[in-house]
Amino acid sequence: MKKLTMASLALCVAALTAGCSSSDDEEELTLPEINNQFDAAVVWQEGVGDGVEHYFSRLSPVSYQSTVFAAAREGLVTAFDAQTGEEKWRVDVRENKSFWPWEDSDSAKLSGGITQAYGKLYVGSEHGQVFALDRETGEIVWRKSVPGEALSAPAAGDGLLYVNLGSGKLVALHPDTGEERWHYEQEVPALTLRGLSSPTSANGGVLVGEESGKLTALIAENGFTAWSSDVAIAKGASEFERLVDVDTKPVVSGAYVYSIAYNGKLVAIDVRSGNVVWDREYSSYRDLTLDLDVIYLVDSDGVLYALDKNSGIERWTQPALRGWYLTAPTVAGNYVVVGDQEGNLHWLDKSSGELVSRTEFDSSGFFVEPIVVDGKVFVYTRDGELSAVQIPQ
Repeated sequence: MKKLTMASLALCVAALTAGCSSSDDEEELTLPEINNQFDAAVVWQEGVGDGVEHYFSRLSPVSYQSTVFAAAREGLVTAFDAQTGEEKWRVDVRENKSFWPWEDSDSAKLSGGITQAYGKLYVGSEHGQVFALDRETGEIVWRKSVPGEALSAPAAGDGLLYVNLGSGKLVALHPDTGEERWHYEQEVPALTLRGLSSPTSANGGVLVGEESGKLTALIAENGFTAWSSDVAIAKGASEFERLVDVDTKPVVSGAYVYSIAYNGKLVAIDVRSGNVVWDREYSSYRDLTLDLDVIYLVDSDGVLYALDKNSGIERWTQPALRGWYLTAPTVAGNYVVVGDQEGNLHWLDKSSGELVSRTEFDSSGFFVEPIVVDGKVFVYTRDGELSAVQIPQ
């Protein structure tokens, strides 16, 4: 099984199409000029080790009450006061750390998380380990070896922790001990994107996107399949055209669950029966955001959309940031916020999609969506800088 990052996929596609155009015809990618309607204030900034550097990662910060938790690839997990940025605790999950600071100590290769539940924080690694830390102290409660890379955030519900793995297995673990309760095996194509769907726990079931283009519902108690529906069907002559990964986290609202696939569709599915209620032609590998009756999404090209959740009808489209490798969108007050790979934070009016402001960070760029805590947007860069930005009123 081969896994492609979006950057390597872009290079592959570019190589295939290189004969169709010359470099003289290409235009440099530039951001649209806007007149900032406000300047969002940065309240505080703190560092979390070396961040994730240039590696693929889904290490998103998470919050509990007024504490924000963030992790670095090498193994650091840190808790900050959301108001002041004061560090509450910092833990290194590596078992063997180098004594000499100039030596290249083994990285924990943290990549999937962070999830907070059951009084703990859970994070997975490319080494095939899942860590559970005490939420108040950072103490490592347990570590568990699992049969595959843990590249996405675990899910918690019905007294269990669910971890989706790069090997095609989803394992259910006891949250207090890490003991495996059951596992589910899925079909994995020969070539897939680098990334995995985070599971969603709802209504006594576990929903997970598969790399074969399916959304599957499992019974939480035993891992048996309740139903499985197609979000995308592989088509085309080349392996690249046949990529249909559902790498996004399913979103449940009322009677429906929403999912989207790469080279596939955005679908609304009846959460009980697995029947498709409606579908629309969109392709994405970024998580969906649902706010009231609106779905916000960033497609594979970096175009932003707002759609009615009951019908899938578009409310607005914003193509001005196409090609900028945007994060998933986050709703912050009256705005939709996305980051890009150059370290720009873009603010859009959530009712119209108009670009209303841009906050520029001197950083290595954003790779995960912002989170909202206590009236602030928290953004995390590849070089490990965590920033709290005040949401304008």
